[in-house]
Amino acid sequence: MKETLDLFFFGVYPYIALTVFLLGSLVRFEREQYTWKSDSSQMLRTGSLRWGSNLFHIGIISLFFTHLVGLLTPPAVYHAFGLTTQDKQLLAIIGGAILGVICLIGLLLLIHRRWSEIRIMHNSTVSDWVTLLWILLVLVLGLATLFTSVHHTDGAVMVQLGEWSQRIVTFRSGAVGAMEGVPGIYRLHMVLGMTLFVIFPFTRLVHVWSGFASVTYLVRPWQLVRPRR
Repeated sequence: MKETLDLFFFGVYPYIALTVFLLGSLVRFEREQYTWKSDSSQMLRTGSLRWGSNLFHIGIISLFFTHLVGLLTPPAVYHAFGLTTQDKQLLAIIGGAILGVICLIGLLLLIHRRWSEIRIMHNSTVSDWVTLLWILLVLVLGLATLFTSVHHTDGAVMVQLGEWSQRIVTFRSGAVGAMEGVPGIYRLHMVLGMTLFVIFPFTRLVHVWSGFASVTYLVRPWQLVRPRR
């Protein structure tokens, strides 16, 4: 039974999540562009939105990219820069704790604002709550893994997770075997994190794509605007 679950969640589910994430986002952009937005509630009331939104976005964007780089960088690369596996583990623990707390504070401010403001609560959809609470669950589990990480300062588990990630994205066999012996809290965090990619196309999270696309404004041609006479 365990082998079957491992095969599904760490051998098959990652590809299901990525497929739904990419194709689902493409289909929604193609068919429902009017829903492609963040549905900001700022017009209803600002309140703690600025602090909550800024802290949340700084935290979650930083966590995403640090996870991406940390998991997909082979040990030989950071060893070449004189960084040992133990050093990288320590950086991951400290950096993850700081960014995780920043993100958590921002997220809790956003949840409290949505729950305590009657107009915002009435304009919140089931999708809004699922998104916020799912991110909260993934984030809390991620912070909880830090207490396990401090007991694995040799970085062995981190190397295993990196090996799994690299085998998944390069379509190499042996990804499931790379997860052998990884503590359950990491596994649960990973499964819930992958599920976040599954729900992504069906929620307001799709506006993340627009955020990345806004970089094109830096290189687009100047627009000449003439005054109306």
